Amino acid sequence: MSDAAALRRPPADRPLVLADLLPGTLVRDALLVVAAAGFVGLLAQFSVHVPGTPVPVTGQTLGVLLAGTALGWRRAGAALALYAVAGVAGVPWFAGQTSGYAGASFGYVVGFVAAAALCGYLAQRGADRSVVRSLPAMIAGEVVIYAFGLTWLAVAAHLSASATIAEGLTPFLVGDAIKAAIAAGLLPAAWRLAGRKQAGDPRDTTP
Repeated sequence: MSDAAALRRPPADRPLVLADLLPGTLVRDALLVVAAAGFVGLLAQFSVHVPGTPVPVTGQTLGVLLAGTALGWRRAGAALALYAVAGVAGVPWFAGQTSGYAGASFGYVVGFVAAAALCGYLAQRGADRSVVRSLPAMIAGEVVIYAFGLTWLAVAAHLSASATIAEGLTPFLVGDAIKAAIAAGLLPAAWRLAGRKQAGDPRDTTP
């Protein structure tokens, strides 16, 4: 089948996200949810303390963006909900091998759930097909993370609005911009690779 014919296939015949290319249904989805939670937990251990703020720099955000766009909103939301609940229950896979919800940075973890679901929702509508469309989706996910994280930080640490921004936002903007760019590049690249490996790429990968 030609690329043009594949692109003309009705939407019902198209996988919604990368995870739909894998065989199976319920067992596959359960494994993907657990694996994604573990992936974010692993990236959380790449943690660097930033002077002047209780919030560390970690690789979690990158994992959240990738999980969301690769899994779709239901599986991604479930994966990050599992990550949050298991961490509160005592699994030491938050930043620095910590657990619980008393920390000033726990709001970011709550934001991960909403951000992953949002990125998955956008991916199911084609936001993962090109860098041009993927980057705004990644940025939207990061905005959601900050919305939850900054609110929690302000309340937990009793900070003013300016102090909250200085401690919870400004030090991380450059790093999170890089993470968004990486995620926005990886997803379209993964679709191009999947398209070459399958007969007829079911997704539009036009830049």
